[in-house]
Amino acid sequence: MAPRREVLEIGGREVTITNPDKVYFPRPGHTKLDLVRYFLAVADGALVGVRGRPMALKRFVDGAESEPFFQKRAPENRPPWMRVATLTFPSGRTADEIVVDEAAGLAWVANLGCLDLNPHPVRAGDLEHPDELRVDLDPVPGVPWSQIRDVALVVRESLADVGLVGWPKTSGSRGIHVNVRIEPRWTHAQVRRAALALARDVERRAPSIATSKWWKEERHGVFLDYNQNARDRTVASAYSVRPLPDARVSFPLRWDEVRTVEAEDFTLATVPAIYAARGDAGAGIDDAAGTLDALLELSARHEAEGLGDAPWPPNYAKQEGEPPRVQPSRQRRPGSEYATGRGIAGGPPPDVQAARAAAVAEGDRNAGLPQDWVGTRPTPTGRRRSPIPVIEVARAASKAEVQTGFERWAARHPEAAAHLQPADVLTDGMRGRSSLWYRLRVNLVHVPEDLRPPQEPLDPDFDPWASASPGERAAWEAALASRRAGRGRQGA
Repeated sequence: MAPRREVLEIGGREVTITNPDKVYFPRPGHTKLDLVRYFLAVADGALVGVRGRPMALKRFVDGAESEPFFQKRAPENRPPWMRVATLTFPSGRTADEIVVDEAAGLAWVANLGCLDLNPHPVRAGDLEHPDELRVDLDPVPGVPWSQIRDVALVVRESLADVGLVGWPKTSGSRGIHVNVRIEPRWTHAQVRRAALALARDVERRAPSIATSKWWKEERHGVFLDYNQNARDRTVASAYSVRPLPDARVSFPLRWDEVRTVEAEDFTLATVPAIYAARGDAGAGIDDAAGTLDALLELSARHEAEGLGDAPWPPNYAKQEGEPPRVQPSRQRRPGSEYATGRGIAGGPPPDVQAARAAAVAEGDRNAGLPQDWVGTRPTPTGRRRSPIPVIEVARAASKAEVQTGFERWAARHPEAAAHLQPADVLTDGMRGRSSLWYRLRVNLVHVPEDLRPPQEPLDPDFDPWASASPGERAAWEAALASRRAGRGRQGA
């Protein structure tokens, strides 16, 4: 018997929903069709965040409890009315990404298993100049929700002082997002630098509860993730459904609601009625485009005071003016002795980018492989002597597996584990070739030195490149060897 399908007519378009009864959220029992009908109920609000923007597809094909995979390239069997935009990446490669312009498009991507919508901060008509600055408030473990709300209100004050209007929303996960509509006059690198200046200003205003520090081992309170504004980064947009057991939603707020809002009030089940009763709190964002001039002036003042650029994400080439690309706990030399970055505007050095583009044009499938490998294999060489004692415990394909690995580690070292605070357990989602993988590290700063366990072999020890072809693996290993040789020449 063929699987059931349901055809919906939406704005004159026909959208086929395959396996409409497939359960996506087991606890409340929400199905794929429930997800589609949810997006149709909030379509006008959801389109404010995604309309005209290329979108990476984050697909949960087996529901919210499964691991997603990222699909940048638009499916070839898309309907003729579904538009695409061609993005060019630092590797020299290009990808046609989906652009959702109407309610039928929301239903179509939901049918692919997209719970949250991940648009770029640019419009398809101008891919080089973002029209949105994104403030992502990311709490370290153990931070209460009330503190996140307090930091959001400080963000509002900081934005107001530079003439900008923020539009808050719950992230649908652990934090709050504040989107800022801007005139599309600045490059991705300039918008990121403006976001960094804002993060530092919020930290200055509220140093006990907010931080702009990139390295997790240095953070406290709520981190303002300025790197969400780096080129090619995406953030879940308004009305996205997040892969949490209660099908929680990223919900737009009015500023007078922020102080008392509770994130769990907004779910796939509750939001349609709330939306129908109160409308969309983010509806006016497109009419509030502002200028980054004052934030970039603040950035220039920071630089004059000695606060230059801050670390970029690990999968970006090291940039001109970037501080050492090394965790503070692993830094062994003065910053001046580390190789300087040559990347430009978030991309690789111009000569590298030109060479990659030429190789891709000639058909080299491996030309765009990562040139920066995230992390190195730890060796059990005993305790590190470093300012911040951090060890790596586990790498795995899922967050649950690294957590289980941590529990085994804690069982082996109960005295050390008893001294840990929530923020000492550092779980990172690392972007692999097509999906996330996870690593878990432990900051032993609160553990007495005589109780600190040494670095041990990882458990589990996941290799994100295990499924790569021999050619892809060889290209990565050659690139890694070249980088290591370059570091050796720099230190000679």
